[in-house]
Amino acid sequence: MGAMPSRARSLLAALAVLALAGCSSASAPSAPTGVDGLVVPTPDPDPRDFVDRVDNPWFPLVPGATWRYDGPMATSPTLTLTVEPGGEVDGVPTTVLVRAVSGQAPVRDHYAQDESGNVWWFGRDGVWSAGESGAEAGLAMPAHPRRGDGFRTADLPGEDEVASVVARDESVDVPLGEYDDTVVLEVRTEQGSRREVYARGIGLVRTDETGLAAYDEPGS
Repeated sequence: MGAMPSRARSLLAALAVLALAGCSSASAPSAPTGVDGLVVPTPDPDPRDFVDRVDNPWFPLVPGATWRYDGPMATSPTLTLTVEPGGEVDGVPTTVLVRAVSGQAPVRDHYAQDESGNVWWFGRDGVWSAGESGAEAGLAMPAHPRRGDGFRTADLPGEDEVASVVARDESVDVPLGEYDDTVVLEVRTEQGSRREVYARGIGLVRTDETGLAAYDEPGS
């Protein structure tokens, strides 16, 4: 993929190099993760660099899988996520995650995973699509998220959404159970911010005060 050459560096990697150059006694840099060496957002994805599945352990999208989330109050709307076989965006095969909130029209987001295990957000039906009108795919979840990593989730005209890994292995208690092998993202937009918690092998288990209440994966 032209947007992911090894010579490219993410903004965080560049800052780390500058910090080390200014302090000879600094500790060695952390090992590379899925963010290092990537151009995010990616302006020219090469379909040959992507695989036909999304099995990142923090962001698994198995067709037919469903998640149901309940809010903190009995009157809170129910959120349901469902994975469907996708289509193609900017020449890249995608998997579709359908987000349905009770009383609202469903939202269909397109995701694709590269050969290194990084998951990219390629568009939202009826709203934006990578490769059209200046929009570019951004990173949804690194292959190996590291505390302190930050990345653009997409490049959309008039929008600026940035995610940061603010914690690892933080314990979270949701209606379905307790998880401690987690990645915590803080996602900031021009409208505000939200906190998302992802558990290994499950995916999203909490978004702000809404927690996972049921999970069903085909064959399980």
